[in-house]
Amino acid sequence: MSETVGGGRHDEGVDYSLVIAAAHAAGPCPPGEEPAWGRRVHALTVDLHLIANQAAQDISRLDSASRFVAFLENVEIEESSRRGLLTLRNPAGDTEHIRTEQQETDRGRDLIERARALQGRWVLVFRYNEKASATKQVRMLAHLMDLGDGAIAVNLAKKILLDDAGGAVPRAQAAWAEAGLPDTGAITVEQLEQARAKLQGEQV
Repeated sequence: MSETVGGGRHDEGVDYSLVIAAAHAAGPCPPGEEPAWGRRVHALTVDLHLIANQAAQDISRLDSASRFVAFLENVEIEESSRRGLLTLRNPAGDTEHIRTEQQETDRGRDLIERARALQGRWVLVFRYNEKASATKQVRMLAHLMDLGDGAIAVNLAKKILLDDAGGAVPRAQAAWAEAGLPDTGAITVEQLEQARAKLQGEQV
């Protein structure tokens, strides 16, 4: 039995869209070299499958991560864990530290390099908690998005405020309106903090 999911035909767990993509990546099969070309396609299919699985995990991590705006002050390597250690300062002036995966891993190295490139800039931080022991959790970096000098697109700012409101749309909308923020364009970090302060005041 076969079925088509997302444009890829599946027979007994095989995603033929990956095989097709691997065949395109391998290029035309030279005459008389079918066995070698087939092995090349096979290897590429396996690689693409692993990449797709990793991408799905990363997307899931981003979807469930908390988001906040901060100024990236410093990036260093923590000696004890070999993780990247980011020093962040939020608009209220409070300092927070957040870690990457180990420097020796591909993901850890990529995040450390990205963080170093964004040092001294406002960033949108995607954070998740990793269980370090039965009683301890470590704040971990899932992703960084450059906000430049602090301008945030309205749609993104509304998403951050909605997260702060626990998904309660009316509360987020009320805080946004009370802060007098626009419905289009971009706002500053300070303006977003005004809306968040309105939301926090409503919670008191």
